[in-house]
Amino acid sequence: MKTRFLIAALLSLAFAAPAFAHPHVWVTMRSAVVYAPDGTVTGIRHAWSFDDMFSAFATQGYESKVKGEFTREELAPLAKVNVESLKEYDYFTYATVDGDKVRMADPLPDYYLSFENQVLTLHFTIPFEKPVKAKKLSVDIYDTTIFVSFEFAKKDAVALSGAPAGCKLDTVLPREMTYAEGKKLSEIPADQPNVSMAFGAQFSNKILVHCP
Repeated sequence: MKTRFLIAALLSLAFAAPAFAHPHVWVTMRSAVVYAPDGTVTGIRHAWSFDDMFSAFATQGYESKVKGEFTREELAPLAKVNVESLKEYDYFTYATVDGDKVRMADPLPDYYLSFENQVLTLHFTIPFEKPVKAKKLSVDIYDTTIFVSFEFAKKDAVALSGAPAGCKLDTVLPREMTYAEGKKLSEIPADQPNVSMAFGAQFSNKILVHCP
């Protein structure tokens, strides 16, 4: 069965896939809030590592000089597809500054994919349309439909890059899904979008920054 394995997440590729239940893709995140020398926030830098199974599917059929290994250059076309497809989903990243929503621009052109230990990692930076001064910054990362499951890395998950002195960083993990919610989610066929339980914001990973 040919399925459109749309990474509400990161790429739109058609290939054969087994009938997994939602979520379909698991992403482990490392992120940084990026500041300019004047103390304004300029954007969010992400490194998203995909689960082993998705990494294998995504690289299937890609040629490389060394079997089982891929360079940035060899993965560049896939990186381009990933980043371009993310735009439709707002990069799964939602920021507010002092309570006001921040508009994002397209990712910087220095994005790339790396492949280490059989795992694909997408590195990209989403700039704000305009740098902003922020006493209270909140960044939520989630997929509304829970097609993709996000979680912070166990160590060094979030950092402040160039932040003014006195800024404090915190993270908030999503709440646990109830048994009833998990059961209902698992019953959604793999080849159908999750529209009946589009409540991913309740399972957001949060980055919180407070500056003087």
